Amino acid sequence: MNNITAMDGLLAQMRVAAAAAGLSTQAVAAESGQANFSSVLKSALDGVAQSQATSAAMQKAFVMGDEGTSLSDTMIAVQKASISLQTAVQVRSKIVQAYNDIMNMQV
Repeated sequence: MNNITAMDGLLAQMRVAAAAAGLSTQAVAAESGQANFSSVLKSALDGVAQSQATSAAMQKAFVMGDEGTSLSDTMIAVQKASISLQTAVQVRSKIVQAYNDIMNMQV
């Protein structure tokens, strides 16, 4: 019963990570006909990469003196990218932990 609770928690964290990356599980499900683990994970990681790229572009524009890029917008983008990366690392850790738990189960 404890493993079911752990898996439910992992699923909830993945949904939060997808939401933080700006993804919708319904959108992923609509693309493939069903929501499978690999497509949701790939979409979440693509969202993290996108936020990192946006953050880097805004930092570069601000440093180069672009008047259209404000410091506050740049700092917000950096923090969003940082939070999405931290979330992805936490989800990865939970996936590895769940895998290890499954591999250590007695059959």
